[in-house]
Amino acid sequence: MSDVGTPPATLTSLGGVGTVTGSRHLVEFAGSSLLVDCGLFQGLKELRERNWAPFPGDAAGLQAVVLTHAHLDHCGYLPRLVRQGFRGPVYVTYDTGKLMSVVLPDSGRLLEEEAGYANRKGYSRHQPALPLYTEDDAWAALDLLQPMAFGRPFSPSPGVDVEFRPAGHILGSAVTRLCLGDTTLVCSGDLGRGSHPFLCPPDPVGDADWVMIESTYGDRRHDADATADRLADVIDRTVERGGVVVIPAFAVDRTEVLLFHLHQLARAGRLPDVPIYVDSPMALAGLSIYREALADAAVDVRRELHGRPEILDLPNLEEVLDTEGSKRVSRRNGSAVIIAGAGMASGGRVVHHLARFLPDPRNTVALVGFQAEGTRGRQLVEGATSVKIHGQYVRVRAEVCDLAGFSVHADADELIGWLRTATREPSGVFVAHGEPAAAKALAGRIETELDWTAVTPAMAERLSLAVSR
Repeated sequence: MSDVGTPPATLTSLGGVGTVTGSRHLVEFAGSSLLVDCGLFQGLKELRERNWAPFPGDAAGLQAVVLTHAHLDHCGYLPRLVRQGFRGPVYVTYDTGKLMSVVLPDSGRLLEEEAGYANRKGYSRHQPALPLYTEDDAWAALDLLQPMAFGRPFSPSPGVDVEFRPAGHILGSAVTRLCLGDTTLVCSGDLGRGSHPFLCPPDPVGDADWVMIESTYGDRRHDADATADRLADVIDRTVERGGVVVIPAFAVDRTEVLLFHLHQLARAGRLPDVPIYVDSPMALAGLSIYREALADAAVDVRRELHGRPEILDLPNLEEVLDTEGSKRVSRRNGSAVIIAGAGMASGGRVVHHLARFLPDPRNTVALVGFQAEGTRGRQLVEGATSVKIHGQYVRVRAEVCDLAGFSVHADADELIGWLRTATREPSGVFVAHGEPAAAKALAGRIETELDWTAVTPAMAERLSLAVSR
């Protein structure tokens, strides 16, 4: 039981509730406060505008930030937080730190470029358009990183012990265990799948008083069909009609997963002889980190793939590093596969490729991950006949394929399966990081199938982590 006079820990979600983006969860205990994840809101305009709002509290007063992984919806707000006075340590796993050193500066650079482009073209409502943060802000945030090993507890503030365990979502991703006095909160972060081609499955929940779980796919199951075979079929039929396959892909992990499957298809003689472009400096930098992790037998890499970085190699792979090279790829004639960021088609080089290739029915856009509400990717999945790009509407005549089976998020059954790895019933489960229908569906399953208390927190709702023992 907690010491007399010590108030219980509390959890307040400042993002990542009612949406799959903007994960920010404030944990307060014994006079100290820390933030679990510090992500950007993405998608709908009303969500993106939240990034500009002041941090709801004293940013400088936070003792620490603990990050579950290197995707922008979990770490991308950090430079903005630093701008508002935060100077504490930011705890990450080693590979999360390496990936963030690629992701955050790239994000700042893109934000600056997009603001500059909007000013030149005059399509922004703001005069002048300003970036949310700059590349210099990103480097300042990276100076605060404190890399920690999997399985080794650390204390970000008095009375608080934290431990990272593999989550199997992307390289370095962590299920995060917080011991707040004698109360334990286990946060899934983004939870991976047992079927990830080269990362270990998520570690079990174990003993926990409270669990916070994501619900990105809380209301659906991933397609059981062989998704790699479906991709091969998409490439085959597009090449037969002389078209180009454009794949908006998250630069971290999704690009590597695609290359793994394309490597397997090439070895099996299933790919036509066309160039495969990776048009994303960030993805290519991330690819180097993944190859290093495979070669060096990282803790969260499957044992059978230790020392095997070649699983991400392709004979027809062409790396596109600069803007001029990207323009040449867009202008070229003939069939090709173009993998470019961003994964929800919300920015980056893929937007220029979509403007070029969407109007031609010979081409295909293959969507290989979750498409949040308000993104171009979501519009394409839902059958939009035109999408707005750089202030102009572009006609959609290309084939659009949803290959969600490539997702590295656990689906509803896998999320329930992970909860079943708890060694006892927790006092409650907080269902976060999902659109409302998905979060509600998963909470319902938790209560019906596990007979546990499940809560979908509201934005800024303060929840007690008191435990009756």
